[in-house]
Amino acid sequence: MPTSITTRRPHLDRERLLRELVPPPRFDAERFSTYRPDPAQPSQAAAVQRLEEYAAELASAAGNGSGGGGLGRLFRRGSGGRAAPKGVYLDGGFGVGKTHLLASLWHAAPEPKAFGTFVELTNLVGALGFSETVEALQGYRLVCIDEFELDDPGDTVLMATLLTRLAEAGVGLAATSNTLPGALGEGRFAAEDFLREIQKLADRFEVLTIDGEDYRHRGLAPSPPPLSDEEVSARVTDDGLCDNFDDVIRHLATVHPSRYHALLDGVGSVGWQGVHPVSDQMVALRLVVLADRLYDNDIPVYASGHPLGEVFTPELMQGGYRKKYFRAVSRLTALAREGAGEVAHGMG
Repeated sequence: MPTSITTRRPHLDRERLLRELVPPPRFDAERFSTYRPDPAQPSQAAAVQRLEEYAAELASAAGNGSGGGGLGRLFRRGSGGRAAPKGVYLDGGFGVGKTHLLASLWHAAPEPKAFGTFVELTNLVGALGFSETVEALQGYRLVCIDEFELDDPGDTVLMATLLTRLAEAGVGLAATSNTLPGALGEGRFAAEDFLREIQKLADRFEVLTIDGEDYRHRGLAPSPPPLSDEEVSARVTDDGLCDNFDDVIRHLATVHPSRYHALLDGVGSVGWQGVHPVSDQMVALRLVVLADRLYDNDIPVYASGHPLGEVFTPELMQGGYRKKYFRAVSRLTALAREGAGEVAHGMG
């Protein structure tokens, strides 16, 4: 029988946070060879080629015996040494395959390596502390950061400092975002007050722009029609979670976003009854994190009420966090289609 999300109150330990810094299940099998570049968008094939070269550079450095820090001996600043290499930064719209490519790079790179979303990495710092996080990651050859966004000034300083420390240790860096690195934070806080920190981040990366349309919506209807409450209950699997949408919203406020991954442990499907537009920004941002974790774990979503494409109000969709909300809508719609049998897995 399906259960309720409100019965779940997961607790995480530090070891699990580090152990789970790998690509999500949706991208376990993805490689450069499984990415399908759009012939009409040459930037996609060019990105694949550059990332394959970057993976080869990491492997070459590992083969040359550079010890802790991966590229440390080859690229560390110091007497006679070279600066740490620029990371690679995948910029593009939703659904052009950035996460697919980032996961492919991770799979092709030598060990040790880490893969996490921006939120997961900031949560890691919160759990371990800054110094311990640097100590844990500075021995890696590659750190991949998916969905890079800066939501507040504290995150700007934190990530600029963390990436600077890792780059100086010779760690290869790769990131995806829907925003160019020089424009991070734009529209969300007084970015000009933190321009130096933002510029530090921009200087760490070689930008690869990936053009194209969202593969999740190519030739498909915007969203499946909402189900009835009875249909939602009938379609959620025995290992699923079925709740009133307002109960989901209230429960998310009691669980730290770093635990949303554990919140979905063993869940096969999710049902939301009475979906309605959300106008509160804090509630909306929690839903964004939950949508990302649902998508990472390939969990179908069944919903009644308003279409999932309308889960955020027009005001939110036009505000400073609009890119997060558009991504969440794109992913929730894809999961609803999968639940309805309308779409197969794609590039991500």
